[in-house]
Amino acid sequence: MDSVLFIVGLIAAMLRVATPLIYGTLGELFSERAGVLNLGIEGTMFLGAFTGFAVAATTGSLWLGLLGAIIAGILAGLLMSLLSVRLGVNQHVAGLGITLLATGISLFAFRVIFGESKVPPAIESFPMLQILPDTNPLAPITNQYLLTFIGIALIPLVWWIISKTRFGLQIRAVGENPEAADAAGLNVYAIRTRALAIGGALMAVGGAFLTLAQLGSFTFGIVAGRGWVCIALIIFANWHAVNVLWGAL
Repeated sequence: MDSVLFIVGLIAAMLRVATPLIYGTLGELFSERAGVLNLGIEGTMFLGAFTGFAVAATTGSLWLGLLGAIIAGILAGLLMSLLSVRLGVNQHVAGLGITLLATGISLFAFRVIFGESKVPPAIESFPMLQILPDTNPLAPITNQYLLTFIGIALIPLVWWIISKTRFGLQIRAVGENPEAADAAGLNVYAIRTRALAIGGALMAVGGAFLTLAQLGSFTFGIVAGRGWVCIALIIFANWHAVNVLWGAL
């Protein structure tokens, strides 16, 4: 019985730890399938974590915090598009620049809003869903955050979008052969911009999960390299959405 409880607890913890990685990796998947290596993912997740926390702390609404994080992620994705797609800046330079910029802006804004207190401010985070009673041995697995279930549900949805829809076909076309896609009449700039905006939103939600659900507070090392892990997970998943879950776990 003890071994069963240990395995159940381990799976439950793995799901919580995997949640920000799922969002970040799916976001990077949109970017890379469109032909853009977005090294700004670390900064975008950090920006999402800060924006979500700051908006939630000032408005008292976790959902507004999540919305704020999504908007911040979209803006980061649009900035990546402007630099690398429109202006032709090297993707690596643009991505790392966005990471440095987003991190710096977030830290500066945090000090302006919350001051220099040594004790991190805290908010009431999203509660876990109580699907099964706590007396049920499987309760730790099923009683997760709503964002965790949404992240898992997004995996088949993203696979369907990229593999089965016209928009997904366009993303793959501009990612694999932008010259041929342009010759076929596709607007490579517009398609990549949309993919980067979607990817940025997902990355930011991954960061916001850390502050709005898992921790309920913001610290300077909150993302802790998860963005770089997501880039490695993309390779592990072979750029396939369904494999993202196994890599994140």
